[in-house]
Amino acid sequence: MSRHHELKHRVVTSFQRRIGNPILSRLPFQTLLETTGRTSGLPRRTPVGGRRVGNAFWFVSEFGDRSQYVRNIRADPRVRVRINGTWHTGTAHPLPEGDARTRLKALPRYNSTAVRALGTDLLTVRVDLTD
Repeated sequence: MSRHHELKHRVVTSFQRRIGNPILSRLPFQTLLETTGRTSGLPRRTPVGGRRVGNAFWFVSEFGDRSQYVRNIRADPRVRVRINGTWHTGTAHPLPEGDARTRLKALPRYNSTAVRALGTDLLTVRVDLTD
């Protein structure tokens, strides 16, 4: 990874962790992804932007396997997603072979713009919802 991408990753994740995510997580309309911490075993909630299509929820991680929630998914793919205030359980599948830039075109515009602008290693993730 280039120095520029490394610096970008540090700045963006620091801002998200300390400011963005705590504020967004409290908003009732914000979509949240809940994973299980791979070390702690505790629930970890992260605001995400995505879209439900049938029984699947799609989103794109801006830092791919470097995202903590992607690492948690790799350790335990069972997740919950809060969509429009309702929690749904499912199984998450990172799709490295997926075309993340094309997927972003089908997702909410503002979040997709931010992911494209801030991301350095885009990764498509599909959550197969069970309820």
